[in-house]
Amino acid sequence: MSKESVFTMKLESELREAFMAEAEAAHRPASQVVRELMREFVERQREAREYDDFLRRKVDKARTSMQAGQGRSNEEMEAEASARRADLLRRADESNT
Repeated sequence: MSKESVFTMKLESELREAFMAEAEAAHRPASQVVRELMREFVERQREAREYDDFLRRKVDKARTSMQAGQGRSNEEMEAEASARRADLLRRADESNT
């Protein structure tokens, strides 16, 4: 990838000195480290946005399902889970005796 742009920024001198020292200790040019940090930030933001979109679609689908009468209420799900837990506990008790 060709480097055609220059990025200038203001920061505290203490932060710059600490950053430059760490880049040097890692035997890497500071510009390379900054590019990697920028790429990681861009990737994290993209992943977060994709996850938010996925979650929004999932919630919309669930709401549509509930409105169409195809879903189950929280009370129904809790009752089913409670029955499953009770059955598992009963089986565990039987296998321990």
